[in-house]
Amino acid sequence: MSVPELAERPVLVVVDHVGGALTAASAEVLTLARELAGAAGVAAVALETPDTDALARFGVPTVYLPDLDGANPTVSAVAAEAVLAAVELAGAGAVLLTSSFAGKELAARLAVALGSGAVVDATGVEKGASGLVASKVVLQGTWSTTCTVTRGVPVIAVKATAVEAVEAPGGEPALVSVPVDLSTAARAVRVVSRTEHPRGGRVPLGEARSVVVGGRGVEGDFSLVTELADEIGAAVGATRVATDEGWIEHAAQVGQTGVTISPRLYIGVGVSGAIHHTAGMQSAETVVAVNSDPEAPIFEMADLGIVGDLNDVLPQAVAELRRLRG
Repeated sequence: MSVPELAERPVLVVVDHVGGALTAASAEVLTLARELAGAAGVAAVALETPDTDALARFGVPTVYLPDLDGANPTVSAVAAEAVLAAVELAGAGAVLLTSSFAGKELAARLAVALGSGAVVDATGVEKGASGLVASKVVLQGTWSTTCTVTRGVPVIAVKATAVEAVEAPGGEPALVSVPVDLSTAARAVRVVSRTEHPRGGRVPLGEARSVVVGGRGVEGDFSLVTELADEIGAAVGATRVATDEGWIEHAAQVGQTGVTISPRLYIGVGVSGAIHHTAGMQSAETVVAVNSDPEAPIFEMADLGIVGDLNDVLPQAVAELRRLRG
């Protein structure tokens, strides 16, 4: 879709909520959408009860609420058909959403239904001569690319922490009900049970601006990793070895077969730097590595490398942070 066409149609953002609150990642996408939108502005679509106060703070004048008639929005086919109905009702010129596991699947389904294209894991989006241009890192962080959807309504999933969330307070958003005629295929899946895992007060791993990751070198004890993470307000991650050994839950795994992160600060503790792990954190802005092996591959990509025993280094780091805070 060309830039003039986009200016006449709103940018629609699929917003996520956790515990009834707008997620930090969705706030970032809303900020980006405001920068891209023309005169038509932005709109949001929520698949559950929206946090209207937060949406107002981020400048959303209209929120579309699909009527799912009891269907579960965690089913990807249900979510896709609901958002598609909102896209058509709003006359959206582009769709932005967060690049979570669910967001990527939703983006793919939407692009197929719209006859357009999807870009996932975007680290930036801007206006180009022929439409929106998304930037992303590919091939395990070795290439930086730009992508443009050449036909139809572009669907772009943006990585968490790629944008700084900025409020733009406005009035109470208007809520618009969206009729949805769910297909037989969408209604064929029934969610029998769903277990929410407690976060312990921490930011979700994929959305965190700071992450402390423990590897084989912690030898099963994540207490110092957790202590450092709590001190700097970071999420806790792990390598595949640590999760396979049962030292920490699999949801904490960072890497090719785990969560892909792009924090402002990554601290690897006892992490060797195997490619299946570093592929999931290549986009980190600043990398700090603590390892007793001076030949560990992680040091090749570290901005700051500390060769030493983590049991000596981490307590000193925590003590110094507390001293600086007075």
